[in-house]
Amino acid sequence: MKRTAEIVLGVIGAILYALFTFFGIVLMTLKGNDEFIQEMENAFAEQGMENMGSISEMISGGSWYLIIVSLVAIILGIVAIVFLKGNKKPKAAGIILIITAVLSFVLFMGMSLIPAVLYLIAGIMALVRKPKTPITA
Repeated sequence: MKRTAEIVLGVIGAILYALFTFFGIVLMTLKGNDEFIQEMENAFAEQGMENMGSISEMISGGSWYLIIVSLVAIILGIVAIVFLKGNKKPKAAGIILIITAVLSFVLFMGMSLIPAVLYLIAGIMALVRKPKTPITA
């Protein structure tokens, strides 16, 4: 049985998680930009959030969090895709995709809605699609 739909959804989800990784790397590089940090501090001060702590530390911690969680989601997605290739372990792949979707959605506080939904759909499809049984007469 072909698992093309699940594989395509998994690949698109992994690519979207790669965008989160890229965004985390961009944030990491902006951490050293004094002009950017000053602009962020001014923006927080205008909104009445002066005691937010060091903006640089917040950006550094947030970017590492973004990078690590998205890389884990990408790796688990690739593992699930390998399991789906050739219909080796579709049940395991489905479980991995569903757990990754739920955890990443929660850990990203809802920001990863689209890739999480793609992983979730692929995971459900991997679990519920049954191989066609040949009709014997």
